[in-house]
Amino acid sequence: MVLLILLLVVLFIIVATIRFKMHPVFSLTIAAIVSGFLLGLSPNEIIKALGEGFGKTLSGIALVIAFGSVIGIYLEKTGSTKLLASSVLKLIGTKRSPLAINLAGYIVSIPVFCDSGFIILSSLHKALSKKSGIPILVFAISLSMGLYAAHVFVPPTPGPLAAAAILDADLGMVLILGLVVSLPVSLSGYFWATFIGKSLKMEEKKTEETVGDEVEDLGIRPYMAFLPLLSPIVLIALKSIVNYPTYPLGQGLVFKIVDFLGNPIIALLIGVFFAFFLGRKVPSKEKTSWIPEALKQAGVIVLITGTGGAFGAVLRTVDIASVIDLQSNSGLGGLLITFVIAAVLKTAQGSSTVAIITTAAIIAPLLDTFGLLTVTDKALAVLAIGAGAMTVSHINDSYFWVVSQFSNINVKNALRGHTLGSLIQGLTGIGIVLVLYAFL
Repeated sequence: MVLLILLLVVLFIIVATIRFKMHPVFSLTIAAIVSGFLLGLSPNEIIKALGEGFGKTLSGIALVIAFGSVIGIYLEKTGSTKLLASSVLKLIGTKRSPLAINLAGYIVSIPVFCDSGFIILSSLHKALSKKSGIPILVFAISLSMGLYAAHVFVPPTPGPLAAAAILDADLGMVLILGLVVSLPVSLSGYFWATFIGKSLKMEEKKTEETVGDEVEDLGIRPYMAFLPLLSPIVLIALKSIVNYPTYPLGQGLVFKIVDFLGNPIIALLIGVFFAFFLGRKVPSKEKTSWIPEALKQAGVIVLITGTGGAFGAVLRTVDIASVIDLQSNSGLGGLLITFVIAAVLKTAQGSSTVAIITTAAIIAPLLDTFGLLTVTDKALAVLAIGAGAMTVSHINDSYFWVVSQFSNINVKNALRGHTLGSLIQGLTGIGIVLVLYAFL
């Protein structure tokens, strides 16, 4: 009976989101309330679980999401994202420009949403195609796959941040393992792009050459563009290293300083100050809309994350594993189940972020049953969700249309290139996660 309730609630979330265009904040909240009643909770228990789940989930992550969004907006508005991409191109070379655009997308998508990242870099991949003579489809798919890999695996992207909060996973460990998993996943997308991009026949629409919004020279050097992105990542990773059970740097003053600076809130705040420096030559009047725009963007993600946490809290009030007689002490099996749930939700309703948050809420009460108890196990569970949440991107995903429309690719070729590429990336991702679980 409980399993049937879970299936019906998930079906409701999918139908409400797709058919009735209900915002995930409301579909997740209604799902939490209805599932609470169906699971036999009293009204007071439901309200208590909703409040505690919402508050606990956001207590350590709301500011992180907000600060990450501010960094992304500053990188975008100052033209630093294109500078990052150009730096990667210079490093790797024009001859291997499809690989360069893949890695550039991978880096840019850590602070910037993949949809925005593709739009920002679309003029760049068109210019590279014209210069190199390599079909634009190769560049489009290579870029879209690079952006997508970081989007679902690497904090401070909202999806992995939210999943880490709901599963109570260590953000530093998620970051470190996310980088380990996402880079090969990004490269698998590049290899797929070079294979399929040259084999698909494409009739390109003749359009006027556009370079996008020109950004004045603000005197930003490449290392300055990297600082807002790399400083939080390095600090958060160092915090996880110094907190390793063996305490490699001891527990003295250095430990305390790194532990403080590596807190995600402090680390992202430091990144924000570096981002502010990028816009130092931009008139204050022009910058007044940047932070409100970033916070508006972050607010939606914060609310979805909070309602996902509330949904998970309601489910945790019932021992779901014992009620439905779920027997699984295998972490491998648990990670596979997690991947499948996320993949079903992603394929059905299109949004990777909603798929990640909903799956995390469903899986949170089952971690003990799956035997996913350690810091590493929980981080891998977050990454298994991420792998599922990119499997697959097709016509109900806004990112699919961004890739196809901004590259002048017809739907058939986009399905064969981008959609199959996302399937390959998702399978590559869960494969690496399972290997890491077996050896860590």
